[in-house]
Amino acid sequence: MKGHPMITKREFRRRDFLGLASVVTIGLVMTACDADTTEKVDTSKNRTGAMDSFGVGDTFKATQPLTFTFLFSDQPTYPYKKDWLLFTKMAKDNNVTLEPTIVPNSDYEQKRSLLISSGSAPEIIAKTYPGQESAFVSAGAVLPVSDYVDLMPHFQDKVKKWKLEPEIEALTQEDGKYYVLPGLHEELWPDYSLCFRKDILKKEGLSEPKTWDEFREVLRSLKKAYPDVIPFSDRFKGDSVLNFAAPTFGTVAGWGLVDGLLFDQDKKEFGFAAGSEKFKDLVAYFNSLVSEGLMDPESFTQTDDAAIQKFVSGKSFVISANSQNVITYRTSMEQSLGKGDFEIGKITVPGGPEGDIIGGTRLENGIMLNSSVKDKESFVGLIQYIDWLFYSDAGQEFSKWGVEGTTFTKEGGKRKLAADINFQGLNPAGTKDLRVDYGFSGGNFAYGGPTELLHSTFNDEELAFQDAMKAKTPRPVAPPVPFNDVDREQATLALTPLKDHVKQNALKFITGQRGMGEFDAYVKELDSKGMAKYVDLANKAYKAYADKK
Repeated sequence: MKGHPMITKREFRRRDFLGLASVVTIGLVMTACDADTTEKVDTSKNRTGAMDSFGVGDTFKATQPLTFTFLFSDQPTYPYKKDWLLFTKMAKDNNVTLEPTIVPNSDYEQKRSLLISSGSAPEIIAKTYPGQESAFVSAGAVLPVSDYVDLMPHFQDKVKKWKLEPEIEALTQEDGKYYVLPGLHEELWPDYSLCFRKDILKKEGLSEPKTWDEFREVLRSLKKAYPDVIPFSDRFKGDSVLNFAAPTFGTVAGWGLVDGLLFDQDKKEFGFAAGSEKFKDLVAYFNSLVSEGLMDPESFTQTDDAAIQKFVSGKSFVISANSQNVITYRTSMEQSLGKGDFEIGKITVPGGPEGDIIGGTRLENGIMLNSSVKDKESFVGLIQYIDWLFYSDAGQEFSKWGVEGTTFTKEGGKRKLAADINFQGLNPAGTKDLRVDYGFSGGNFAYGGPTELLHSTFNDEELAFQDAMKAKTPRPVAPPVPFNDVDREQATLALTPLKDHVKQNALKFITGQRGMGEFDAYVKELDSKGMAKYVDLANKAYKAYADKK
């Protein structure tokens, strides 16, 4: 996977904690912290280093040197360096020094929970997806940041300008506040789709499929032309293709399963998506691919490396991919098949029974703040600094591209990497890397922003894909489900066995280990595992919230 902040493009929502935070962790946090820490502080005080006047377009520079602690997720592809230009420039221009606690990316979520539960978390807690904060709210371990967005002009400006109010509302907890500052995207960013051997399509006179029915017909044609090949052998254990296919069938699956809930906009209530007829249609479709020999049943069990090897060696013709995966595949295939002897690329996500629908969210992973920061003399300065770094145009450009005149140049609004710097293949001749050598475009800082900034690092191929995907209809944002503490614990306990059963049986249905005629029996099994109770808890929380509005 790529080291970009949006690594998986999973459909994270505020209810995501149900699949990520254990009851044990919640209990640890509750015993470690004083729950009475959410009272709003007087921001006319604690202004050491803060700017007296700070508005949209202003660059934050502390009136005296400030130091903040920071939980840093360390990527092996661009490991932390104390002397990165990112940090030295920040210290010079913003008068801010960050003292990081370095945690390997592979252990980040677990270590983050342990640090918070022990009361020893740094002040700024990075790489937190909306929903992951919920486990720490009841104990008062993290700051109710919504109380202080009046100090964040850039954040407020982008929420208003991009009409992000529904997404922000979905972060709301039972107390009406939210506790995570997410990255904000101007537009939905679809990244994953199907990557085809386009040269094979052209050779066989086949057009790129626009619907899932057309996709099946293309696979049938490829199977007929190449009887010894299984055309589609996927990676990511099938979670990627099920994730982006599910919205077109009117359900959720794969990475998008998350809490299993799907909001019915007509009935104004939640249901458990994996127990629906639409979920049945989804797994029945993929079962048809497997049963006809069009899709490799190992797609749901094999390692990514095994799937990639089949694709790059010509043993399969289709695989899931994001934009950086395509570049990686192409590099490998130039070695295995020869440069110029093949053509690959993503197709737009096919439409399904529900139409050209795409799921996802415009909220990116962001940051939590340790609740202790409200007592810090430089509290207001900290909030202003975060607002500039993560939400201002200048701060976002700095985090992503670096320093104009040093790491990039800018003419007519178009950015270009310095001659000796490369980033994700944009400047292959560069001997230095924007992330490895300078610290920019890293997953701890560079997330969210204007579409123009996001697209500025894309090649022409990816820009064409993004343009084509704009024709699709985003699924409406689901309303919040702000559980109280007791119901959250019950919901968490119910969801774990439900999700396990869904994943196990989706695999069985798709691969033919279980016949589709047993789907009704499977739904009854979900009922026996608490599906109805779980859905009732969700609707109880949603309706209690809706009644307060």
